[in-house]
Amino acid sequence: MMLLMTSPALALTRDDGDDPGNGLSVIETLGLFVVAPIALFAVIAGLVMVLDKSHESHRVTTRNIKTKPKAEAGSKA
Repeated sequence: MMLLMTSPALALTRDDGDDPGNGLSVIETLGLFVVAPIALFAVIAGLVMVLDKSHESHRVTTRNIKTKPKAEAGSKA
């Protein structure tokens, strides 16, 4: 009985206080859900790169990798 009362047909009647606004256009939807997150990501990534204060010697690149010569094998007596 309860399953019959929860049918989608009951969604046609408005609830008290339910006052939806106008829908979004395609351009507004794409701007809000596609362009805005990409722009926000680009701004954050740009700020991270510009404000990076790490030293060049701490970055792992192929230019600054230094290898130590292997120690000679010997036993301490």
